[in-house]
Amino acid sequence: MKNLTSARWIKAKGILFLLLGLLSVTLLFFAHPTLKTGLLMVIAVWSFCRFYYFAFHVIEHYIDPTY
Repeated sequence: MKNLTSARWIKAKGILFLLLGLLSVTLLFFAHPTLKTGLLMVIAVWSFCRFYYFAFHVIEHYIDPTY
């Protein structure tokens, strides 16, 4: 499989990921509409964002610049 190089398709892919995430969170919250569920979803999303930052930015810039 070749790499995706078109800026237009990369943006479309990002928007589709955003829509999928929003749809998933919305459906999950409406299935269990409690404060606990909402807070756990916010914490999970925040944690995954921080892991993404760690996995790519921190490792590349502070641990292994050749990565």
